[in-house]
Amino acid sequence: MASSQLTASSMSMSMTMTTPRSVAKFDGLRPSSSAVKFTPLNFTSASVSLPRRSIRGFVVKASTVVAPKYTSVKPLGDRVLVKIKTVEETSTGGILLPTSAQSKPQSGEVVAIGEGRTVGKNQVDISLKTGNQVVYSKYAGTELEFDGSNHLILKEDDIVGILETDDIKDLQPLNDRVLIKVAEAEEKTSGGLFLTQANKEKPSIGSVTAVGPGPLDEEGKRKPLTVVPGNTVLYSKYAGNDFKGSDGTNYIALRATDVMAVLS
Repeated sequence: MASSQLTASSMSMSMTMTTPRSVAKFDGLRPSSSAVKFTPLNFTSASVSLPRRSIRGFVVKASTVVAPKYTSVKPLGDRVLVKIKTVEETSTGGILLPTSAQSKPQSGEVVAIGEGRTVGKNQVDISLKTGNQVVYSKYAGTELEFDGSNHLILKEDDIVGILETDDIKDLQPLNDRVLIKVAEAEEKTSGGLFLTQANKEKPSIGSVTAVGPGPLDEEGKRKPLTVVPGNTVLYSKYAGNDFKGSDGTNYIALRATDVMAVLS
Protein backbone atom coordinates (compact mmCIF):
# COMPACT_ATOMS: atom_id res chain seq x y z
CA MET A 1 0.00 0.00 0.00
CA ALA A 2 1.59 3.22 -1.12
CA SER A 3 2.29 5.81 1.54
CA SER A 4 1.90 9.50 0.93
CA GLN A 5 3.08 12.69 2.62
CA LEU A 6 1.32 16.02 2.48
CA THR A 7 3.73 18.87 1.93
CA ALA A 8 3.08 22.53 1.48
CA SER A 9 5.14 23.39 -1.56
CA SER A 10 3.74 26.84 -1.69
CA MET A 11 2.00 28.57 1.09
CA SER A 12 0.83 32.05 0.54
CA MET A 13 -0.53 33.99 3.40
CA SER A 14 -2.20 37.16 2.51
CA MET A 15 -3.33 39.34 5.28
CA THR A 16 -4.66 42.77 4.65
CA MET A 17 -3.84 45.09 7.51
CA THR A 18 -6.76 47.33 6.67
CA THR A 19 -9.23 44.47 6.71
CA PRO A 20 -9.45 42.97 10.20
CA ARG A 21 -11.59 40.05 9.02
CA SER A 22 -9.10 38.68 6.47
CA VAL A 23 -7.87 35.13 7.14
CA ALA A 24 -4.86 33.07 6.06
CA LYS A 25 -5.02 31.13 2.80
CA PHE A 26 -3.30 27.79 2.20
CA ASP A 27 -2.82 26.91 -1.47
CA GLY A 28 -0.85 24.35 -3.39
CA LEU A 29 -1.18 21.35 -1.05
CA ARG A 30 -0.41 18.24 -3.08
CA PRO A 31 0.53 14.62 -2.33
CA SER A 32 4.16 13.58 -2.52
CA SER A 33 5.33 10.30 -4.02
CA SER A 34 7.92 9.75 -1.31
CA ALA A 35 7.12 7.37 1.54
CA VAL A 36 6.54 8.55 5.03
CA LYS A 37 9.45 7.62 7.30
CA PHE A 38 9.22 7.37 11.05
CA THR A 39 12.30 7.54 13.20
CA PRO A 40 11.81 5.41 16.31
CA LEU A 41 12.76 6.93 19.63
CA ASN A 42 15.91 5.45 21.02
CA PHE A 43 15.67 5.60 24.79
CA THR A 44 19.15 4.16 25.16
CA SER A 45 20.87 6.79 23.08
CA ALA A 46 22.92 9.49 24.69
CA SER A 47 20.61 12.19 23.32
CA VAL A 48 17.71 10.99 25.46
CA SER A 49 18.42 10.78 29.15
CA LEU A 50 15.70 9.24 31.31
CA PRO A 51 16.04 8.97 35.07
CA ARG A 52 16.24 5.40 36.26
CA ARG A 53 14.51 4.81 39.53
CA SER A 54 14.13 1.52 41.29
CA ILE A 55 10.88 1.41 43.26
CA ARG A 56 11.03 -1.51 45.67
CA GLY A 57 7.89 -0.74 47.59
CA PHE A 58 5.60 1.99 48.84
CA VAL A 59 4.97 1.92 52.55
CA VAL A 60 2.53 4.13 54.37
CA LYS A 61 3.07 4.38 58.11
CA ALA A 62 -0.27 5.18 59.68
CA SER A 63 0.72 4.26 63.23
CA THR A 64 1.10 6.84 65.99
CA VAL A 65 4.62 6.91 67.41
CA VAL A 66 4.75 7.19 71.20
CA ALA A 67 7.85 9.13 72.29
CA PRO A 68 10.44 7.22 74.39
CA LYS A 69 9.83 9.51 77.37
CA TYR A 70 6.49 7.73 77.91
CA THR A 71 7.04 4.36 79.57
CA SER A 72 3.50 3.01 79.74
CA VAL A 73 0.14 3.13 77.94
CA LYS A 74 -2.99 2.67 80.06
CA PRO A 75 -6.18 2.01 78.04
CA LEU A 76 -9.37 3.65 79.30
CA GLY A 77 -12.91 2.29 79.52
CA ASP A 78 -13.47 -0.88 77.54
CA ARG A 79 -10.31 -0.49 75.49
CA VAL A 80 -7.49 -3.01 75.25
CA LEU A 81 -3.82 -2.63 74.27
CA VAL A 82 -2.57 -5.50 72.10
CA LYS A 83 1.00 -6.16 71.00
CA ILE A 84 0.70 -7.13 67.34
CA LYS A 85 2.06 -10.46 66.20
CA THR A 86 4.91 -10.13 63.70
CA VAL A 87 3.87 -10.48 60.05
CA GLU A 88 4.81 -13.82 58.53
CA GLU A 89 7.69 -13.28 56.10
CA THR A 90 7.77 -16.83 54.76
CA SER A 91 5.07 -19.14 53.46
CA THR A 92 4.37 -22.58 54.93
CA GLY A 93 6.65 -23.98 52.23
CA GLY A 94 9.51 -21.71 53.28
CA ILE A 95 9.20 -19.29 50.33
CA LEU A 96 10.06 -15.68 51.15
CA LEU A 97 6.96 -13.55 50.67
CA PRO A 98 7.04 -10.07 49.10
CA THR A 99 5.51 -7.25 51.14
CA SER A 100 2.34 -7.24 49.01
CA ALA A 101 1.73 -10.93 49.72
CA GLN A 102 2.27 -10.79 53.46
CA SER A 103 -1.07 -11.03 55.20
CA LYS A 104 -2.06 -8.26 57.57
CA PRO A 105 -1.78 -9.65 61.12
CA GLN A 106 -5.02 -10.20 63.03
CA SER A 107 -3.61 -11.57 66.24
CA GLY A 108 -1.52 -10.48 69.19
CA GLU A 109 -1.03 -10.50 72.94
CA VAL A 110 -3.05 -8.41 75.40
CA VAL A 111 -0.57 -6.26 77.36
CA ALA A 112 -2.95 -3.84 79.11
CA ILE A 113 -6.70 -3.46 79.67
CA GLY A 114 -9.06 -0.68 80.72
CA GLU A 115 -11.28 -0.59 83.77
CA GLY A 116 -14.37 -1.71 81.87
CA ARG A 117 -17.60 0.15 81.22
CA THR A 118 -20.90 0.95 82.83
CA VAL A 119 -24.03 -0.68 81.43
CA GLY A 120 -27.19 0.53 83.12
CA LYS A 121 -26.31 0.69 86.79
CA ASN A 122 -23.73 -2.08 86.64
CA GLN A 123 -19.99 -1.94 86.11
CA VAL A 124 -18.94 -4.56 83.56
CA ASP A 125 -15.33 -5.69 83.61
CA ILE A 126 -13.43 -6.57 80.46
CA SER A 127 -13.57 -10.32 79.80
CA LEU A 128 -9.84 -10.46 79.00
CA LYS A 129 -6.66 -10.43 81.00
CA THR A 130 -3.08 -9.54 80.21
CA GLY A 131 -1.24 -12.36 78.50
CA ASN A 132 -4.26 -13.57 76.50
CA GLN A 133 -3.54 -14.34 72.85
CA VAL A 134 -6.37 -12.81 70.83
CA VAL A 135 -7.70 -12.48 67.31
CA TYR A 136 -9.26 -9.16 66.31
CA SER A 137 -11.14 -7.62 63.40
CA LYS A 138 -8.86 -6.86 60.48
CA TYR A 139 -9.24 -3.08 60.26
CA ALA A 140 -10.15 -2.24 63.85
CA GLY A 141 -8.37 0.00 66.31
CA THR A 142 -5.52 2.51 66.20
CA GLU A 143 -1.93 1.43 65.61
CA LEU A 144 0.77 2.59 68.02
CA GLU A 145 4.52 2.25 67.79
CA PHE A 146 5.54 1.91 71.42
CA ASP A 147 8.65 0.58 73.13
CA GLY A 148 10.10 -0.58 69.81
CA SER A 149 7.08 -2.73 68.89
CA ASN A 150 3.81 -2.28 67.02
CA HIS A 151 0.69 -2.21 69.17
CA LEU A 152 -3.00 -1.78 68.59
CA ILE A 153 -5.43 -0.06 70.93
CA LEU A 154 -9.01 -1.15 70.30
CA LYS A 155 -12.32 -1.75 71.99
CA GLU A 156 -13.08 -5.11 73.56
CA ASP A 157 -15.98 -5.51 71.12
CA ASP A 158 -13.48 -5.47 68.21
CA ILE A 159 -11.78 -8.59 69.54
CA VAL A 160 -13.17 -11.71 67.85
CA GLY A 161 -11.95 -14.22 70.40
CA ILE A 162 -9.14 -15.80 72.41
CA LEU A 163 -6.78 -18.13 70.57
CA GLU A 164 -4.09 -19.78 72.67
CA THR A 165 -2.92 -22.14 69.88
CA ASP A 166 -1.86 -21.64 66.25
CA ASP A 167 -5.02 -23.21 64.82
CA ILE A 168 -8.14 -21.09 64.31
CA LYS A 169 -10.39 -24.09 65.03
CA ASP A 170 -9.47 -23.61 68.73
CA LEU A 171 -10.81 -20.05 68.82
CA GLN A 172 -12.94 -19.13 71.84
CA PRO A 173 -15.35 -16.46 70.50
CA LEU A 174 -16.18 -13.45 72.68
CA ASN A 175 -19.47 -11.61 73.19
CA ASP A 176 -21.86 -12.27 70.28
CA ARG A 177 -19.31 -13.84 67.94
CA VAL A 178 -19.80 -17.24 66.27
CA LEU A 179 -17.13 -19.44 64.69
CA ILE A 180 -18.33 -21.37 61.65
CA LYS A 181 -16.65 -24.11 59.63
CA VAL A 182 -17.41 -23.16 56.05
CA ALA A 183 -19.06 -25.75 53.80
CA GLU A 184 -17.21 -26.77 50.66
CA ALA A 185 -18.11 -24.79 47.54
CA GLU A 186 -20.15 -26.65 44.92
CA GLU A 187 -17.92 -28.31 42.32
CA LYS A 188 -20.67 -28.73 39.70
CA THR A 189 -23.69 -26.86 38.41
CA SER A 190 -27.17 -28.36 38.70
CA GLY A 191 -26.68 -29.58 35.14
CA GLY A 192 -23.51 -31.49 36.03
CA LEU A 193 -20.94 -29.07 34.60
CA PHE A 194 -17.74 -28.59 36.56
CA LEU A 195 -17.19 -25.07 37.86
CA THR A 196 -13.90 -23.23 37.58
CA GLN A 197 -12.44 -21.65 40.72
CA ALA A 198 -13.51 -18.21 39.51
CA ASN A 199 -17.10 -19.31 38.91
CA LYS A 200 -17.61 -21.01 42.25
CA GLU A 201 -19.92 -19.05 44.49
CA LYS A 202 -18.63 -18.00 47.89
CA PRO A 203 -20.26 -20.37 50.39
CA SER A 204 -22.80 -18.97 52.84
CA ILE A 205 -23.55 -22.22 54.66
CA GLY A 206 -21.51 -23.81 57.40
CA SER A 207 -21.43 -25.65 60.69
CA VAL A 208 -21.13 -23.77 64.00
CA THR A 209 -18.09 -24.95 65.95
CA ALA A 210 -18.02 -22.43 68.83
CA VAL A 211 -20.08 -19.51 70.15
CA GLY A 212 -19.45 -16.61 72.50
CA PRO A 213 -21.24 -16.04 75.84
CA GLY A 214 -23.66 -13.60 74.19
CA PRO A 215 -24.12 -9.82 74.14
CA LEU A 216 -24.90 -7.66 77.16
CA ASP A 217 -28.47 -6.54 77.84
CA GLU A 218 -29.46 -3.14 79.26
CA GLU A 219 -28.62 -4.31 82.78
CA GLY A 220 -25.19 -5.64 81.87
CA LYS A 221 -26.19 -9.30 81.90
CA ARG A 222 -25.32 -11.78 79.19
CA LYS A 223 -28.00 -12.90 76.74
CA PRO A 224 -27.26 -16.43 75.46
CA LEU A 225 -27.12 -16.86 71.69
CA THR A 226 -29.84 -18.75 69.83
CA VAL A 227 -27.32 -20.84 67.87
CA VAL A 228 -25.23 -23.59 69.42
CA PRO A 229 -22.24 -25.69 68.29
CA GLY A 230 -23.33 -28.31 65.78
CA ASN A 231 -25.98 -26.15 64.09
CA THR A 232 -25.82 -25.90 60.31
CA VAL A 233 -26.54 -22.29 59.49
CA LEU A 234 -27.06 -19.87 56.63
CA TYR A 235 -25.16 -16.62 57.08
CA SER A 236 -24.60 -13.34 55.25
CA LYS A 237 -22.22 -13.98 52.37
CA TYR A 238 -19.87 -11.04 52.90
CA ALA A 239 -19.95 -10.70 56.69
CA GLY A 240 -17.29 -11.48 59.27
CA ASN A 241 -13.60 -12.38 59.09
CA ASP A 242 -12.28 -15.29 57.03
CA PHE A 243 -9.61 -17.64 58.38
CA LYS A 244 -7.88 -20.81 57.23
CA GLY A 245 -7.14 -23.68 59.62
CA SER A 246 -3.82 -25.51 59.83
CA ASP A 247 -5.30 -28.33 57.72
CA GLY A 248 -6.54 -25.94 55.03
CA THR A 249 -10.16 -25.87 56.25
CA ASN A 250 -11.93 -22.53 55.84
CA TYR A 251 -13.56 -20.85 58.83
CA ILE A 252 -15.43 -17.61 59.33
CA ALA A 253 -16.01 -15.67 62.54
CA LEU A 254 -18.98 -13.33 62.52
CA ARG A 255 -21.62 -11.78 64.77
CA ALA A 256 -24.70 -13.78 65.64
CA THR A 257 -26.84 -11.13 63.94
CA ASP A 258 -25.21 -12.11 60.62
CA VAL A 259 -26.57 -15.67 60.96
CA MET A 260 -29.87 -15.69 59.06
CA ALA A 261 -31.24 -19.19 59.62
CA VAL A 262 -30.65 -22.65 61.06
CA LEU A 263 -30.87 -25.45 58.50
CA SER A 264 -32.06 -28.98 59.25
